[in-house]
Amino acid sequence: MTEPQREFDIVLYGATGFVGKLTAQYLAKVGGPARIALAGRSVAKLRDVRESLGDAASGWELIEAEAGQPSTLNDMAARTRVVVATVGPYTKYGLPVVAACAAAGTDYADLTGETMFIRESADLFGKEAADNGARIVHSCGFDSIPSDLTVYALYKRALADGAGQLGETNFVLRGFAGGVSGGTAASMIEVMHTSSTDPEARRAMSDPYTLSTDRAAEPELGHQSDTPWRRGRDIAPELDGIWTGAFVMGATNSRIVRRSNALLDWAYGRSFRYSENMSVGSSVVAPVAAALGTAANAAVLGLGSRYFDKLPRSLVERVLPKPGTGPSERARENGHYTVETYTTTTSGARYRATMSQQGDPGYKATSVLLGECGLALALDRDALSDLRGVLTPATALGDALLARLPGAGVTMKTERL
Repeated sequence: MTEPQREFDIVLYGATGFVGKLTAQYLAKVGGPARIALAGRSVAKLRDVRESLGDAASGWELIEAEAGQPSTLNDMAARTRVVVATVGPYTKYGLPVVAACAAAGTDYADLTGETMFIRESADLFGKEAADNGARIVHSCGFDSIPSDLTVYALYKRALADGAGQLGETNFVLRGFAGGVSGGTAASMIEVMHTSSTDPEARRAMSDPYTLSTDRAAEPELGHQSDTPWRRGRDIAPELDGIWTGAFVMGATNSRIVRRSNALLDWAYGRSFRYSENMSVGSSVVAPVAAALGTAANAAVLGLGSRYFDKLPRSLVERVLPKPGTGPSERARENGHYTVETYTTTTSGARYRATMSQQGDPGYKATSVLLGECGLALALDRDALSDLRGVLTPATALGDALLARLPGAGVTMKTERL
């Protein structure tokens, strides 16, 4: 397929938001030869952002575009190879941007953790995007790259070793320091609002394969808990002595990982089972903390999906961080995360993939991951997969990210246990 000539390599849409500014800073630092433009509702605010970035961004063009004016989005998408979108909640603002990119054959990356937005994106624009050669890549931040990429790395390692397909696979958040971003909080509100007002959405959210490319083709593996409460040793001998509980983003991340398996024609395996946990340590109160955390998560997801919309919206928004806000630079720098994903293959071989990164996961780390996804889509075209349509980070960018991320300060390794 011959690629059309474009004026820009990357347009960062939503550059005046908190994570948008951090992503712009990262691109100004490492973007090198990429032709970059900033887009958003206010050219004046975009100009302020550009001026804060120094000489590296002084020549970046500013584009006025907003979700309420589709013609501006169409023009934006037609001018660039890639749109990197940080404007959320995506359920509210994202679909017009996806529509513009699908129509123009423009690649797209975002930070969404909103499962039903991804489902709607695929249903409405997946075929058009594929027909026009566009890669629509959702969940390119801390949600859900560590989940998606560690499983992909395990698949690649087992394949290279001839060790069979992946079976029981478990993600464990081993270390974490940071907060919930305002954008993530706003996305959580939209997810709960949709679930509590739409019974069909609530049913879909309870289906572990709701993001599958072909639900009828998925294997019937019985109940799969996205966030079980378990002793570490029940996951892997290396975790003996610790307790694990629910990880709040497990429900979203697990569906992305299962979509990757389906997009790859179930290459991970027909008996692939996946769940996510977070470590709560090994103290005497750890099992209680794990149980309470898991119960609280289940209550929020279960009761919230039914009754959230009955709560005063202003009350909910008052206790959560506001979109466009975030922690101090010192807090962002001091944040970090480490994840370990364990798998046992169909031949009985055991592997572990470890991924770690410095920086607040929801802010600094996420801006690095999103920036690298945008750069990979724009500059590493030969390393990308041949798939088109609504994709996942692993299926669109897996090999490119495995090559790129170490240079961005992300530690990634796989080992046979």
